[in-house]
Amino acid sequence: MSAGGVGTPKSLPSSGPKSLQDMPHPLAGPSSEDVVGGELTPSPDLQLPRSFADKDLSLPNGGTPAGTSSPASSSSLLNRLQLDDDLDGETRDLFVTVDDPKKHVCTMETYITYRVTTKTSRIEFDLPEYSVRRRYQDFDWLRNKLEESQPTHLIPPLPEKFVVKGVVDRFSEEFVETRRKALDKFLKRIADHPVLSFNEHFNVFLTAKDLNAYKKQGMALLSKVGESVKYVTGGYKLRSRPLEFAAMGDYLDTFALKLGTIDRIAQRIIKEEVEYLVELREYGPVYSTWGGLEMELEEPLEGVSACIGNCCTALEDLTDDMTEDFLPVLREYILYSESMKNVLKKRDQVQGEYEAKLEAVALKKEERPKVPADVEKCQDRVECFNADLKADMERWQNNKRQDFRQLLMGMADKNIQYYEKA
Repeated sequence: MSAGGVGTPKSLPSSGPKSLQDMPHPLAGPSSEDVVGGELTPSPDLQLPRSFADKDLSLPNGGTPAGTSSPASSSSLLNRLQLDDDLDGETRDLFVTVDDPKKHVCTMETYITYRVTTKTSRIEFDLPEYSVRRRYQDFDWLRNKLEESQPTHLIPPLPEKFVVKGVVDRFSEEFVETRRKALDKFLKRIADHPVLSFNEHFNVFLTAKDLNAYKKQGMALLSKVGESVKYVTGGYKLRSRPLEFAAMGDYLDTFALKLGTIDRIAQRIIKEEVEYLVELREYGPVYSTWGGLEMELEEPLEGVSACIGNCCTALEDLTDDMTEDFLPVLREYILYSESMKNVLKKRDQVQGEYEAKLEAVALKKEERPKVPADVEKCQDRVECFNADLKADMERWQNNKRQDFRQLLMGMADKNIQYYEKA
């Protein structure tokens, strides 16, 4: 079933979602100031605040415990850690997959839809399995609805919508597959969340055959409610953010800065590798041409040419892995940190409103002024924000540790394979 338009769908190849193994990771990557003499020095700026750093998030110092043999590669170590992929012991009862991208060509626009398949045993769903087609703007609608209805929770980020025309072809197989993976991860993170996964808008997104009808329904009312929520605390200024949340904000700022530095360096590395690859492709055939001119040297010169060809293939594979697997994770977590900072700002606004209401009550001349109901309600909102934000931060730290350990150990394997081939 196509969503939002008429047109003949053209299938684009999809490798399908790769299995994810949850693993812990280092908290910070190297920045330009952290790399000295070819060695990495740990950055003190990325120490976790004590409030959410009770658990040891670092890798073991020795790599492997004493008395055990070191695994042959990081892949074998990943196999040992597969049991970690259990959401801290939670039982999953909702599985969502994004696959099968299709291109739709209409008179007014051209767009891509993705198949969203849901399997569940929850009683909130009428059927055990659903399959619908959604386009990017439908995912964007879902995220906006989650932000409106669950303002105290961290909403996972979507991949960036806009691309630079002429630089990236948004209908190319590579771009569509990268976006499919990001959208798949977006829905999986929501499905694994203990609160967001029960949101009614998420249910509608997964099950409705015609999502446009729900988009139009109540649009005017919700826009008015959204505006009132947006500006209700605009006139209140927070006197001071509690230390726990101030430390959280500082950590997110530093984390995003470090990831941005790693992202820029990684892009420069990829650019240099691509330029080197062009030179290698011109370099290898020279030896074949030379061998054709001197028959007694033909065999060794052809061997050199073949070796350079193998190096080209290996380097191309390594560059593709960095582009398709490494960079998207960095950018997702940069966006994730921005999402978390937005929730922090909302929390600050609610606390600012609460403080202002308390001051207004204190200024009354009554000896024992009774606390109004709206002040108590505002206090409840602050406490709700605090509890939800801390729970989501802990969940985010766990996901981040697992994702980056998988990412970095995977890149280590890819580099080992590159040098073995070359």
